Amino acid sequence: MQEELQKYLKIFDTLTLGVTKYGKAPHKIVMLLSVLQAVKNQLITQNRIYVTPELIAIFRSNWNDLVLTQHVCNFALPFWHLKGNKKAVKTKFWHPVAKPGYEMALQTKESVSSLGELNAAIDYVVLNEDLFSLMKDATQNAILTQFLLEKYFPDTKDKFSFSNKNYNTLLDDIEDKILNESREEYQVEIKKLLLKKDEEEIFLRGSLFKREIPKIYNNTCCISGMRIDTTINASMIDACHIVPFSHSYDDTVTNGIALCPNLHRAFDRGLIAIDDDYKVMVSTSFREEETRYSIANFQNKRINLPLFNSYYPSVENFRWHRKNVFK
Repeated sequence: MQEELQKYLKIFDTLTLGVTKYGKAPHKIVMLLSVLQAVKNQLITQNRIYVTPELIAIFRSNWNDLVLTQHVCNFALPFWHLKGNKKAVKTKFWHPVAKPGYEMALQTKESVSSLGELNAAIDYVVLNEDLFSLMKDATQNAILTQFLLEKYFPDTKDKFSFSNKNYNTLLDDIEDKILNESREEYQVEIKKLLLKKDEEEIFLRGSLFKREIPKIYNNTCCISGMRIDTTINASMIDACHIVPFSHSYDDTVTNGIALCPNLHRAFDRGLIAIDDDYKVMVSTSFREEETRYSIANFQNKRINLPLFNSYYPSVENFRWHRKNVFK
């Protein structure tokens, strides 16, 4: 293991960093520190690094603690550029896996500038197995982390947090806004983020909305009652915006319901709606075979609601949906 450790200490010592008017770009180093921290805290347990709210939150937290220059915090840049160039085959350790249809783009595209571009092209990243083994070992992880801090952030290294505290605070704050902020307050914040072009926080809010809404409904479809518990990370219940985010800028709890995928599609396409008494309305504008799985079976069925009244979906939002989407 010592041989592998020395190899990666040498690679980390000679990383190619982008040169800007503010000096060498720190993005790659912050990303490596964030991945090391995520592995240490078992947020990454397999050799597949996905773009998750946790990893983005860790990256942003570390950036705020460590970076003193005027570089712009951008998660997408290092997640893409750590793959290196074609000439540096011997020092490559970061291997993006393209989403179907984007294999050529991954080979030919020089850069990405946004989280949207990154998510469209890359499914996940695989590390060299020997590096991932080093990261999983607590002692070796600490050595790699300390080396990066000493070399690249000597003036701020003491601010680095090895715990989950800082990023958890960020995620907890966003969850609190989703659950407790009024629609009007939330919309004002989103519009400010859009003006700042803070794509990462908007992504965090959307991702946490997708997690929190099913939890509030006990991971159960509020119409069909479908609930599936799995031993793998595979959810069968979706968080559905009542008024689409693109129209409402609203990720608050009252603009969400939990639906199974087929009813989610039916709701989004206006085949079903919910009335003021929280009962299902089924459109007469489509035909289906009459089976026990027919959507028509849910006509007039009252949806299951959250435990707390303050989390109930907004009747006003359902009215908007009936007027603008329902057929």
